[in-house]
Amino acid sequence: MSVLTRDEAQTRAGLLDVHRYTIDLDLTGGDETFDSHTLIAFSARTDGDTFVEIRPAELRSVTLDGQPLDPEALDGNRLPLKNLTAGEHELRVHAAMRYSRTGEGMHRFTDPTDGETYVYTQLFLDDVQRVFAAFDQPDLKAVFELSVRAPQGWTVLANGITEHTGDGRWRAAPTPPISTYLVAVAAGPWHSVRTEHRGLPFGLHCRRSLAPHLDADADELLDITRACYDRYHEKFDEPYPFDSYDQAFVPEFNAGAMENPGLVTFRDEFVYRSAVTDTERQTRAIVIAHEMAHMWFGDLVTLKWWDDIWLNESFAEYMGYQTLVEATRFTDTWTDFGVTRKAWGYDADQRPSTHPVAPEAVDDTASALLNFDGISYAKGAGALRQLVAWLGEKDFLAGINTHFARHKFANATLADFIDSLAGATERDVHAWADAWLRTTGVDTLTPHIAPGDHGTCALTVDRAGSRPHRIAVGLYDRDLGDDGGHLVLRERLHLDLPQDGAQPIGKRPALLLLNDGDLGYAKVRFDPESFETVRKDLSGLPSPLTRAVVWNALRDAVRDGELAPGAYLETARAHLPLETDLAIVQGVLAFAATHITDRYLTPEERPAALATLSELCRDLIRRTEDGDNPGLRLIAVRHRIDVAAHPDTIAAWLADGTVSGGPELDPELRWRVLARLAVLGATDEAAIAAELERDPSATGQEGAARCRAALPDPEAKARAWAAMFASDDLSNYLFSATARGFWQPEQADLVREYVPRYYADAVPVADRRGPAIATAVGRDAFPAHAVDADSLRLGEQCLRDTDPSPSLRRSLTDQLADLARALRVREAHTA
Repeated sequence: MSVLTRDEAQTRAGLLDVHRYTIDLDLTGGDETFDSHTLIAFSARTDGDTFVEIRPAELRSVTLDGQPLDPEALDGNRLPLKNLTAGEHELRVHAAMRYSRTGEGMHRFTDPTDGETYVYTQLFLDDVQRVFAAFDQPDLKAVFELSVRAPQGWTVLANGITEHTGDGRWRAAPTPPISTYLVAVAAGPWHSVRTEHRGLPFGLHCRRSLAPHLDADADELLDITRACYDRYHEKFDEPYPFDSYDQAFVPEFNAGAMENPGLVTFRDEFVYRSAVTDTERQTRAIVIAHEMAHMWFGDLVTLKWWDDIWLNESFAEYMGYQTLVEATRFTDTWTDFGVTRKAWGYDADQRPSTHPVAPEAVDDTASALLNFDGISYAKGAGALRQLVAWLGEKDFLAGINTHFARHKFANATLADFIDSLAGATERDVHAWADAWLRTTGVDTLTPHIAPGDHGTCALTVDRAGSRPHRIAVGLYDRDLGDDGGHLVLRERLHLDLPQDGAQPIGKRPALLLLNDGDLGYAKVRFDPESFETVRKDLSGLPSPLTRAVVWNALRDAVRDGELAPGAYLETARAHLPLETDLAIVQGVLAFAATHITDRYLTPEERPAALATLSELCRDLIRRTEDGDNPGLRLIAVRHRIDVAAHPDTIAAWLADGTVSGGPELDPELRWRVLARLAVLGATDEAAIAAELERDPSATGQEGAARCRAALPDPEAKARAWAAMFASDDLSNYLFSATARGFWQPEQADLVREYVPRYYADAVPVADRRGPAIATAVGRDAFPAHAVDADSLRLGEQCLRDTDPSPSLRRSLTDQLADLARALRVREAHTA
């Protein structure tokens, strides 16, 4: 398949104006393919040649202005259109298209719970070609008029309001001008909850087997949707630009959600089958707010080319978090952002694959797809948050509204966006953009406190990096009125970097914290006395957001080899049992388990680290015995299961169906326990089959695949490997579940022979199965536990001597960078 280059897109955009797509899909033809009829009305500005994209199972007929074209002229995914004359044209394309099992194009899923089948589209970034013929680039917007023939009993959802016209035929209202990648269809026997808000139809949709779980949360979901809708109408002058707002929770979805105008699709794990924490509910709410923000930024105003993807994602990321704070009960979202999303951005920005927030060298669509990462989302949102603080929200929103008015239903670039902002402020927004959006890497800020006269001190900050920063500096003293464990904020200073001279700070504080409030985007360090205060009194800091900044600083110090991994664990052991914020508890435990115990510590050190985490989780479980904090207890139980070194306790929980004192083991916890028992060799195929019979759902199928791959048995490992790499039968979700079960640190000797096989087998399966599976191969199937020089050498050789697909190459590059970092951390703290 040929990828579209920026030059080709610019040439085609200069030649064509695309007016309307009339699309007819027939979903009644069987399990493998569907019929696709497309009529494209377009005009050529001058005489010339171009092409249209399609990836059919069979290209049946093509006519241009009533004259047949040879289907055999299709070259990969490109059908040439030669000798166009200036003026109006009509292109008709009839094809059979393949259903997808990888979450790309038209994905087809049969629910193992009840046998019902569902299909939905995911057409980002260039997958519209898997569904219908298109001039597939974001700046050739058009009106889309869609009709669908579906099996009896199905409901068809689309970007516009749909109407059933009889005999299984559905017609969607024509859209306003939108980009090809934003077209959406979702069809099946949906369970739906419908309402109206301010005269606009709202809908929630899910598989029928999930109906009770959606119904249980429908009020919460709709309340959040209404609150965000109302708040965006207070912020934005342009009203919501589409005729309805449906939210469909779809199976085996690769992303968190997709901002299709009028029909947002979400991964249906957000329809909770099992108990979740309030932080997880907050995450779902953030995604709802994020996708709704896209209705304006991304859908109403769309990027011209993929180098400006940050304009979509950074804006929606920032707006999602900020709008929840303003409009819902979730008022601590920025703590979660600091703990999870910002760390994602920092990590991505320190790998060889880093790129500017607004890169200038996105030459083709394959390159563009790689930039949907922690930089485009988290770093960009962090930069926007700093920009808002610098400009003031009033001027920021004035610039945004100018941008919407200038470019609605059209396309825009970074230059357009910056010009809109610059018109609303006297600050130099162009210089800000050059410093923050065109550069890479994370600055590191280190404080130095020098004594002055009469017991006072002055602060200077070393900046490893080149960007300007405006940060808050928190000065904390010990509260001498209690037992000494609490810290109180004396003052929060605002500091511009680089400094113009030392900053007086009065008497020396017990803790000086750079970037207090987390408005900046930089790694921060501690002076020696402040670090000792952190070690002793971290849990005594009054604000969760402040504690999140401290925990992130400790995390960064471990990753940079400046803080021993064991010291981080000791700090967690001392302070996490006193932590009240669930996002912090979850984030610290996840880093401790995934990175420290599994990668940064040696195999010899790992058992003691697991024991420390197990004791920590036991403390949290004891602390929550009164039932006052079920979310904290759930986090502790989950992690207690994951770090269990011996099967007795968790096997007893599974046998009893409950943890002593609660919670009862719901499906998620039961599969979690069984997966850990499989790793420890304390269960077998019969127990896995029995659990699958108890829970035959799609999630149960994934749980069983993970457990089977985790069994410490050579035959089980061979079967799992063959399923992943020798067969193309696994769906995207079952592939990932199998991969997550396969590699286990406890089984390093058993799977040692598969480490070199991974580098040999990863490339061909990624080539065969496409970007979604390639990403899963690099993310989930990578032998991350094998922290040794041989694995690093094999990976580097794979990149050098083979030709991995772009998605796999990016994943491997990142994984090998993290592997090299883990080796450096070990070397830094080896006695």
